[in-house]
This record gives sequence, structure tokens and C-alpha cells, in this order.
Amino acid sequence: MKRIGIITSGGDAPGMNAAVRAIVRKAAHYGIEVYGVHRGFMGLINSDFVKLDISSVGDILHRGGTILLTARCDEFKTKEGQEKALKNLEAFGIEGVVVIGGDGSLRGANVLSNMGIPTIGIPTTIDNDIAFTDNCIGFDTAVNTVVDALNKVRDTATSHERTFVVEVMGRNAGHLALYTGLASGAEAILVPEIPFDLDAICEKIKSGYKRGKLHSIIVVAEGAASSIEVGKVIKEKTNLETRVIILGHLQRGGTPTAYDRILASRFGGKAVDLLKENVKDKMIGLINGELVLTDIDRVLSTPKPLDMELYQLADILSL
Repeated sequence: MKRIGIITSGGDAPGMNAAVRAIVRKAAHYGIEVYGVHRGFMGLINSDFVKLDISSVGDILHRGGTILLTARCDEFKTKEGQEKALKNLEAFGIEGVVVIGGDGSLRGANVLSNMGIPTIGIPTTIDNDIAFTDNCIGFDTAVNTVVDALNKVRDTATSHERTFVVEVMGRNAGHLALYTGLASGAEAILVPEIPFDLDAICEKIKSGYKRGKLHSIIVVAEGAASSIEVGKVIKEKTNLETRVIILGHLQRGGTPTAYDRILASRFGGKAVDLLKENVKDKMIGLINGELVLTDIDRVLSTPKPLDMELYQLADILSL
């Protein structure tokens, strides 16, 4: 293999640039040329390619987001769009592709593999909802970002003796809410995977105030409920001053943690090794500290369960 491409697709996540850097520099070690694709699969269709070398990926290890940019692309879901992408890859002589992103990106990687382009997927999402990997790139950074925000919320919540409802990302998965809620000592964590009882949560809050607690923090994954409605119910049922904070896209930004930089570097370097060996249609994951390969088809058909033991621990410790 003499020339490979890199795509960053879907929602951005801290560590994407570290993965790009690792791919380019590992490829240079083997004498393989690398082209970046701007704006994800849209760039494949529009032939928006840029040659990358060891200098062009200098000073990006610590930067959040992606230097290649990212975008959604419905056209790639069509046969016509896929044929355009394949034609452009062939025109540039690109023999293999690394796709960095979440489940939608992995679906695109699967399409490329099925069209005959050896493709490797690197799981990258702050939702951490990709199966067959303990952690996705960006998750650790997002957890730390949210925990830092919750630490600040706790200061003002205590000063004013308020209840705060804090909404975090997680449309279909509660991994981010669970980890941040546990790490921040939240009184309740609402996730899409588990039904919740607002009456019971309100009783818990009132009980805490009777014991002398000065504040309560409720973490809500965006897919579990409307944080605004949750805040209204809590205020009505507890008669306590309640505020709602939606953290939004700040959770995606920021300097990647050392963990995410190392994870991205390992994934990126391994991806080049695999393409060099003509391996295709695999996702690289990390399980118990070891790099593992899984067929992308299998990844896409397997939901990642919430850690129920961790959820139960968070509930017990929040009493």
C-alpha cells in the first residue's frame, strides 16, 4: 500500500487530531503517502483532498476538534454519492482509508469496505456508545470537562442552597451522564437506558435537605428527559429553589487529556499497520488495556450496555 486517506466524520471529539497525527507519522515511517479528506464523507464526494506530511501535523497533538473539519453527508447514503466517492478515491490513487468517528462514521467505513476499499474504523465519540471498546477517543476529555463544570456549579449551589439540574450530552446513551454523575457526587443520574421516578428523586432531595444538605445536583442525559421539565417538577414538588443548566457543545471542545492523546496515538498507529497488511472492515478497540479488532458489521449490530454495577454504586453513594 502506497497511499492512504484519513476521514474525520460526525460529531467532533477531543483527540481526533492526535489520531490524525499518529496516522500520518506512522505512515511516513513506512514510506506511505497520506491524504486528508476535508469535511468527512462530503469531502470524498466533492474531491476535497489535501496531502498531509509530518510537518502538516505538527503542533496538533494538544488541539481539540479536527484540522480536517467534519460534516454530516446524506448524499453518501445514496448509491450515486458512494460512486462519486469511489471514483475520487481511485483518481487520487488512495488504496486504503482510516475513518475516525462514531457509529455513523463506522457505517460509512463499512460502505467503503464493501466497495473494495480497505477501511479501518477508529471509535471516536464523547458518548462512548460504541461496542467492543472500553473507551472511545474523546470520552475521557468530555468526562473531565463536565466534572470541572459540575465542580463550579456545586460552589454556587452551596452558597445559595439551591438544586441544580445539569443536562449533559447523550441522546441514546447515558455513559457520559453516569461517569460524570458518579465522579461529581450527583444526587441522581437520569439516563435513557433506565426508567426513573421523579417523585422518588424529589423525596430524596427533601430528605437530604432535612439532614442539613445545602444543595443537590441532578445530572440528566439529553436523551433521558427534558432537563427544563425535570427542573420544573423538582421545584414544584420540593418547593426548593431550582436552576437548570444545559452544558451543550462545550462538552465536545477543549484540550484532550493525556489519556485521550495516548489512546488516539495507539489507535492511529495500529490503523496504519493494519492497512499495510491489507486488513479491512475492522474497528480497533481497547479492551482491558489491549488493542482488539472487531468486524465493523458486528460493532454496528451490537449495542453497548450501560455499566449497571457502576450505576448502582452511584445511586448508593448519593444517599
